[in-house]
Amino acid sequence: MIVFKFGGASVKNAEAVRNMASILKRYKDEQIVVVVSAMGKTTNAMEAIIEAFTAKKKTSLKKAFMGLRSYHDEIVKGLFKDEAHPVYAAVEDLFTGLEDLLDKEPTLNFDYDYDQLIGYGELLSTTIISHYLNVAGLPSRWIDVRRSLKTDNHWREARIDWDLSAELVQKHFDFNEVKILITQGFLASTINNQTTSLGREGSDYTAAILAYMLRADHVTIWKDVPGVLNADPKYFDDTILLDKLSYLDATELAYFGTSVIHPKTIKPLQNRNINLYVKSFKDPGAPGTKIGNLRYDSMTPSFIFRMDQVLIRVSPRDFSFINEDNLHKIFGILNEHGMKINMMQNSAISFKMIVNNDKRKLRAVVDDLEEAFKVAYQTGLELVTIRYFDQSTIDRVMINKELILEQRGSQNIELLIRDLG
Repeated sequence: MIVFKFGGASVKNAEAVRNMASILKRYKDEQIVVVVSAMGKTTNAMEAIIEAFTAKKKTSLKKAFMGLRSYHDEIVKGLFKDEAHPVYAAVEDLFTGLEDLLDKEPTLNFDYDYDQLIGYGELLSTTIISHYLNVAGLPSRWIDVRRSLKTDNHWREARIDWDLSAELVQKHFDFNEVKILITQGFLASTINNQTTSLGREGSDYTAAILAYMLRADHVTIWKDVPGVLNADPKYFDDTILLDKLSYLDATELAYFGTSVIHPKTIKPLQNRNINLYVKSFKDPGAPGTKIGNLRYDSMTPSFIFRMDQVLIRVSPRDFSFINEDNLHKIFGILNEHGMKINMMQNSAISFKMIVNNDKRKLRAVVDDLEEAFKVAYQTGLELVTIRYFDQSTIDRVMINKELILEQRGSQNIELLIRDLG
């Protein structure tokens, strides 16, 4: 048994869904759990709907909802010429359910509302794809992953109950006369069946969780790139395909922000010694990147770029030291608002941290910090991490840049920089 994960780009339109089916036909003798993300940029569209809903902007909400519906209707029509096909009713039911939620008043908890709404993207994509695979001669069964993956109620970043989830996964993920099971990435639920999410881009993590619990032979993540590259082509010329990575290197790259692998993906696979492949849905016959318990003599330098970063400087009002009590307060505020630190440094009287520019969370964090500390922050920065660095790699990323902060270890260097234009 193997696990495949298809991201939004791999199912962004009718042609892409047909391509996905052609990939699955290459593995017709395998039992496959297929984890699917929302189609194309649907998660972004859902977030716009959630913002409009919680802000009670009815005109914006209606426009965003109609755009979401039109996009999926077009895909359905491109795949199913018979308008009497059951997929039309199934998709209609999902949009009716979403509309019913949007007709209600938002709660006072944005993150809770987010989780109750965001998953409709994955529910729509898997419903459409499951119906299409059955039409295309690939018998499949649709599974609601929320029945199996159980979490706490830490909305938008829920933590898995591993024992209970493993029991339910083994019960529900039964192939039973089909070789393909279609399910959603990113989603789970509490024991009270309230929908939770595993963090943005969490579908990779879902694939790893299911592979661990079902003892899969291997996992393949299908991307629009040939594998794991040593840099994002959007920011770097002459990228190099990394044909293999150790679990350690993959974890380090994911932690520092590579967009190809979700940071939590590697650990469940390493625990079972399950290999992970990252391959291109545009060229499914190409080898891609293999991640596993691998060794190699040398490693190509890798560059990870985090754009739109914010440097927050915190210092005590009375010029006292940054001590354990101060750090406890600072980290407590960050944890309360779910804000993650990408890099941090401290001196005797100041603490510096670099975070993503999440405007909603940033404003709340700064407001709370200012109740106890002096706070200043700087926006519009870039955080570059180089694994296996040397001076030539540093020089390559510092062209026309101003260095704000630097942090280096034996294998990694992090550079907080400002573009000089």
